[in-house]
Parts: sequence; C-alpha cells; structure tokens
Amino acid sequence: MQLFSKTDIGRVRSTNQDAVDAFMLTDNAAFAIVCDGMGGANGGDIASATAVKCISEYVKKSYSEKMDNEKTAQLLRNAISSANLDVFSLAESDVSLKGMGTTVVAAVITENYAVICHVGDSRAYLINDGIIQLTTDHSIVQSLIESGELTLGEAKTHPEKNVITRALGVEENIFPDYCVVPLKPDDGILLCSDGLTNYVDTSDILSTFAENNTETAVDKLISAANSNGGGDNISIVIVTQNRG
Repeated sequence: MQLFSKTDIGRVRSTNQDAVDAFMLTDNAAFAIVCDGMGGANGGDIASATAVKCISEYVKKSYSEKMDNEKTAQLLRNAISSANLDVFSLAESDVSLKGMGTTVVAAVITENYAVICHVGDSRAYLINDGIIQLTTDHSIVQSLIESGELTLGEAKTHPEKNVITRALGVEENIFPDYCVVPLKPDDGILLCSDGLTNYVDTSDILSTFAENNTETAVDKLISAANSNGGGDNISIVIVTQNRG
C-alpha cells in the first residue's frame, strides 16, 4: 500500500489553515485525514491542527484489524466527536478563537474497503478508470444544487460557494456522514481540501493520477492548483495499492 500526503499554502493566503496526516495502522490498513480550518487570524490553524492530532491519535490507539466496517465507521465517528469537543472547548475558553472550526474528511483504507467519514466540504474520491466523488458537501451551494435552484456549472461561481453548513468545533454536538466503499486492487482513494477541487477539474485529477505514480501525482496536483490561481490552501492525500 502506498500513501502520500502534502499541504501547500497556495499563492494568495498568508497562512496555511489546512492540516493533514496519513500513516499505516497495520500492515494491511492505512489511515488518512484532511482538515480545512476556518475562523479568525489563528483560529483556523488551531482548529485543523487540533482535529488532526486528536482524530489521528484516537484512531491509532483504538483501531483493530478485527473490526468490521460498521465498527470502523463508529470508531471514526467517535474520533470526530472527541475532536469536536476539544475544538469547541478551546473556542469557548478563548474569546479570540470564538467561532473557529474545521472541515474533516477521514478514512480507514484496507485491501478491500475504504471507510470514510466527513463533515464540511473537504472531499473523498475513488479513482480508477474514472473518478467518483464519495462524499457530499455540507454547503449552501450543495443544498441549492439538490433543490434544483443551481446547476453544477452555476455552483462553481456562486458567491457563497465556500460557505459550509456543518463544521467540526462550531457546536457541542456533531453529525458526520459516512460511507463504506468496496475496493479493487487498482483503485485509489483521494482526500482533499477545496483548494484542490476549486482549481483543478476532476478530469485533470483523473489524468494526473493515471499518468503518474502516487507520489508524483500528489506533487503535480498541488502544482496544477497553484498554476490555476492557488487562491486557497491545498491539501491532498492519495492512498493506493499495487502501483508506485
């Protein structure tokens, strides 16, 4: 199993409020997470870093190969809930951090399945001969798409396209969505912040994945987002099997 991650400040922002982590849990299971923070001069940095640290440590401590997919999903939800309380408590105790929060997309990936939990608009994709978005954004624009008030094309330039309707750390309780995805040997899982998807089309993500090894694909996707404006922080994790 191959896993590579990278986060980049982009070309416009003065700070990087994204945070990522990726590591092997066992010989046959990987963990990956991307968080995109928001709120105040330092709040986004603190929210995303706190969430990644808390969730990564929780999963590392509690994961077992004996868990089925439902138990793994519950583990991820529990980890996200624990991180939510940590970030919420920090914000409540420091007025300068009031309202801070972060998106999160986290996955446990084995040879046969990916179990993914998310809150916000950071995404997970399945990549093989095509590319499939596995998560549904918790955002105003997504709600308008689902109600038929916006087309996908209109959503790309909507003035509220970055406004999310659910975030970790903003309220005392959190409700992450999850999915379980069967995997074939040549499948890849991509986790990313919207600093990638707002600047690189999915067709270009797919071709970059197809034409490069896993590590190079991560680097080239970061470069493509920057070449197309780099207006946000960019964070990516790719996990694959049976390829370089």
